[in-house]
Order: sequence, then C-alpha cells, then structure tokens
Amino acid sequence: MRYFNAMSQTFIILGSLNAFLAVALGAFGAHGLKPILSESLMAVYQTGVQYHSMHALGLIGIGILAQKAQDSLFLKLSGWLLLAGIILFCGSLYILAITEIRKLGMITPFGGMSFLLGWLSLTIAAYKEL
Repeated sequence: MRYFNAMSQTFIILGSLNAFLAVALGAFGAHGLKPILSESLMAVYQTGVQYHSMHALGLIGIGILAQKAQDSLFLKLSGWLLLAGIILFCGSLYILAITEIRKLGMITPFGGMSFLLGWLSLTIAAYKEL
C-alpha cells in the first residue's frame, strides 16, 4: 500500500537525502576542514551547511503538503526552486570555501533568488491551492 503520491514521495526523498548531505558536510567541515580553512572561509562553509539544512527540511515539508495538494503547480515549483537553491547557493559556498575561487561567488545570488522564489511559490500555493 502506497502512503505517498509521486510528488510527495519525490520531495520527501530529496529532502531526506539533502538533510543527510547537510549533516555529512557539516561534520566534514567541523572535523576535516576546520584545521585547514581560515576563519572567514570556515564561516562561508558553515553558512552553506546552515542553509542546506534549513532548505532540506523545507523540501520534506513540501513533500508532506503534497499529500493534500498533489496537483499543485506552485507547490511543485516551490520544491524544485528550493532544490535549485541548495545546489546553486550552498554548492557555490562549499566550493568557494574549499577552493578559494572567488568567481564562484557570482553563482551564489542565483541560488539565493531560487530560495526566495521557492518560498514565494509556497506562499502562493498555500493561498490558492491548499
């Protein structure tokens, strides 16, 4: 017996995997990178971990909400935008901190915009479709 519809299952799986990655990357940063990164680069890395964790939980929440509104376009859009934000925002911060390639900072705002649009899409879904 299936308890979750396809959209719900997708976002719960994506959220759970990203929560796992956020914990693993946080531990890697604390134990493997802290001795070799400067304080400022460690702060950049930690920001990535913090946003990664928060938005992984957001994906799980979207998956739970998808049980009620499986056909919600804005809910689906919200999930994909949060995932894009994790990849672009958090990913660019992780790579920037480790490689010190400053040009990667140009990608970060696109990830931040994805987060903002994702939360706005969730707001619209809640207003119109939930």
